[in-house]
Amino acid sequence: MPQGKNMGRLASDMKRELIAVIGAMKDPALQGGMLTVTRVEVAPDLSSAKVHISVLGAEDATEKAVAALNRAAGHVRSEIAGRMHIRKTPEYRFLADDSARYAGHINQLLAGLHKAEGPDGRP
Repeated sequence: MPQGKNMGRLASDMKRELIAVIGAMKDPALQGGMLTVTRVEVAPDLSSAKVHISVLGAEDATEKAVAALNRAAGHVRSEIAGRMHIRKTPEYRFLADDSARYAGHINQLLAGLHKAEGPDGRP
């Protein structure tokens, strides 16, 4: 279901605040690479929010970061409640977003196809 204009704005504001809160956390599992919040999906009744994150770095860094953030979801929720003035702060569920890795894989496949072509553009 597409989100309305206000829900999209709320998700955008929430994403900005989540980036600030996660950036201030001192958990060693979050220091394994460059952590990015790629998107936030907020339920219309504000009961829950899915936070998709991506980590550039070690292979298992994303899984470690997701586990650490899910353990600290209550802390993140209380921090967001203090920063944002909304009637209800959702429960956060952090999910791994591997779209950057998938895009890199597609680029490698396309580069391989380009190398397989001859100088005249034929295989």
